[in-house]
Amino acid sequence: MPVIFPIVYPNIPSGDVYYFTTKSGTRYEVRFGRRKDNIFHATIVFGVVNDEYKGEEYVTTNKGELYDVMFTISEIIRIFMSFHPRMLIYEFTAIGKDGEDENTVTIRRHLYERYLGDIFGPGWKYEYKGNTVKVKRLK
Repeated sequence: MPVIFPIVYPNIPSGDVYYFTTKSGTRYEVRFGRRKDNIFHATIVFGVVNDEYKGEEYVTTNKGELYDVMFTISEIIRIFMSFHPRMLIYEFTAIGKDGEDENTVTIRRHLYERYLGDIFGPGWKYEYKGNTVKVKRLK
């Protein structure tokens, strides 16, 4: 069973930046950015923030913690949703690894898709465009 790593919450409970560190010491940031044209639409961005990766937040770490990392990110999204129950749209883009063709759906997007139902449940629909996924609340 995957574990949830300890989460560092924003200073303000309804804040938009969370952190966690894996057992191997890899530190992740999960950020929710509100769209200027629609405050009920948030873009979810997450990645590694360790100095050892030289600012490359989409780096592949391969430390055997993939499922725990995804489980923790899923929990952070649910926590954010609990503080923002009126959000209508969440969006993320699965950036490809080096060498992946930009015109095909990335391995990361397929991975992220596996978690959508667990995070959002039946009250949401999913729109896919390339490697971007929009999750929209059903009315």
